[in-house]
Amino acid sequence: MLEEIKEKYEDLQNTFKDIKTILKPEETEAEIKKIDEEMGKADFWNDQKRAQQISAKRTVLANKLKRLNDIQKRLDDVGEYIEILEMEDDEDTRQELNKELDRLEKDLDKLEISSLLSEEHDMKNAIVSVQAGSGGVEACDWTEMLLRMYLRWAEKNGFDVEMVDYQPDDVAGVKSATFIVKGPYAYGYLKGEQGVHRLVRISPFDSNKRRHTSFSAVSVIPEIDEDVNVEINEEDLRIDTYRASGAGGQHVNKTDSAVRITHLPTGVVVSCQSERSQIQNRQKAMQMLKARLYQLELEKQKQKQKELEGEKKDITWGSQIRSYVFHPYQMVKDLRTGVETGNIESVMDGNLDNFIDAYLKWKATEVNQQ
Repeated sequence: MLEEIKEKYEDLQNTFKDIKTILKPEETEAEIKKIDEEMGKADFWNDQKRAQQISAKRTVLANKLKRLNDIQKRLDDVGEYIEILEMEDDEDTRQELNKELDRLEKDLDKLEISSLLSEEHDMKNAIVSVQAGSGGVEACDWTEMLLRMYLRWAEKNGFDVEMVDYQPDDVAGVKSATFIVKGPYAYGYLKGEQGVHRLVRISPFDSNKRRHTSFSAVSVIPEIDEDVNVEINEEDLRIDTYRASGAGGQHVNKTDSAVRITHLPTGVVVSCQSERSQIQNRQKAMQMLKARLYQLELEKQKQKQKELEGEKKDITWGSQIRSYVFHPYQMVKDLRTGVETGNIESVMDGNLDNFIDAYLKWKATEVNQQ
């Protein structure tokens, strides 16, 4: 029994060592020290927005370091109890150690997931768009279901959400919607949701009760900082205004305050109707356009590199990533990782962590194999 405890303890120590290699606590401490020096300057709070971003980053780094130190201490405590058991075996101590090792295993698994969020933009807010595919009202209803799923996920995980554009269908559901998920690592967690989501079910809109297949596209990009330089020429833009509308078709106001901007060279379209004035909506739409064009340029650079290296294409926009089957059986399956569940209600209620965690591990494996 003691040998099993010692073996599990050694496995957890090795896992923790690997995680520390990735998270680099020494570099995190140095970064926090650098931020503290900057925050100590007299003019630090002159630029409120920048100061808040730096302060939020410090909080994230400090929390990460605290989690590492807490687990290190708990592992050290377990090691001491094992030494005591080697001298004098005790059933109660063994049972408590087993419980603590189980808790440590779960906490290390969570820490391992967070260690995979190490790419440049993972820490940023996420701009998420859902867009109905072909299929009319059936596809729009499916898009609204996905929208609710993501909003519930954000709520369950403590993220704030700002709805910036909402285009309801004339009959049911939504044609498209865009919202910003705000909080540390929102983009890192949600980036794997980008792609096409497929629904198979008996349509509630079909009087003959036939089975229908619907598609909805999900886009996820990071909200970039305002100081990132993205060249946008005014002559490349078509700017349209329209009356803002809320969920269920309720008018937000009676003027054409909503703004839609089309970037003609790329065909990228962004819309915003969350603000009360046209000027504010235009500013926010321009910020989203900037983020989309920045992401587009990054993807082009990655694609060029892959072509030079002769690599296969990654899953990109337009690729089917997940199937949600309501009939003739119940199953949600991710086509990249193979993770599946028959508990559809739970998934549609925002319980996506199994899919998100599996994607991050799968992506890390893909990168390591390249």
